[in-house]
Amino acid sequence: MAAPVVLVTGANKGIGFHLARSLLEDGFRVAAFDLSVENLAALRAAYPDHLRVYRCDVTDGVQVSASVESLLREWGAIDILVNNACRAVFARLDQRTLDDTRTEFEVNFFGYLQMIRAVLPQMKAQGKGIIHNVSSSVGITGFPGLTGYASTKGAIEALTRTLALELAPYGITVNLVHPPLTNTESAAPLGVPAQAMEDPARVGRKLARKIQSTKPIITPDFKTAMALFLARHFPVSMGRLLAKMAGRAKQDGSRGQ
Repeated sequence: MAAPVVLVTGANKGIGFHLARSLLEDGFRVAAFDLSVENLAALRAAYPDHLRVYRCDVTDGVQVSASVESLLREWGAIDILVNNACRAVFARLDQRTLDDTRTEFEVNFFGYLQMIRAVLPQMKAQGKGIIHNVSSSVGITGFPGLTGYASTKGAIEALTRTLALELAPYGITVNLVHPPLTNTESAAPLGVPAQAMEDPARVGRKLARKIQSTKPIITPDFKTAMALFLARHFPVSMGRLLAKMAGRAKQDGSRGQ
């Protein structure tokens, strides 16, 4: 039996890259989508039969359709989609433009939608599929300076719950993936010390172990699950606490320079 096919967007770096690498190590076939693909060259050389790389802009419907069609012609199936592509502009409302926020929505929300629409006919035809939408607790609690990003993640929360209901009759699971705060490029502007964030390689490894999970919400570990529980039940208090902790970390960092 052929190995399941997992399509990962935003696979060139961060959690997406380490998730793709871990899946390849576990024997999955992986399709890696991203705007840039230079970091994937070594993986492609190491796993020539199990990795396909597509330079694809998830905001471009033509590119998305062409890449998905190419993948289906070669491997004939997409069993799991991981919507992980991300755009985050760190700036307070009066320091950002509307175009900044539009760009975040194009990638983080409409990019997810375009990918789902592209894989949906094939998943319906095979009568099964899993769609993992990567979210963030800031979509629940809010976070100063992340007006656009946090709003997109709040929209993804609602989109995922709705699609889970719509697509269940077709045997397709749609769920949320909540990583912890991870030491990635998009998290750098938050001002949180690197030692206080999780290692993306470790997060990718843990999420790979749960790639076939059909639970409504997936977290890599118990610690993240507890933090998410608090965010959902006490969103205002947790938002204020996170903002205060980040502000204090920035002040400490400034003093140390």
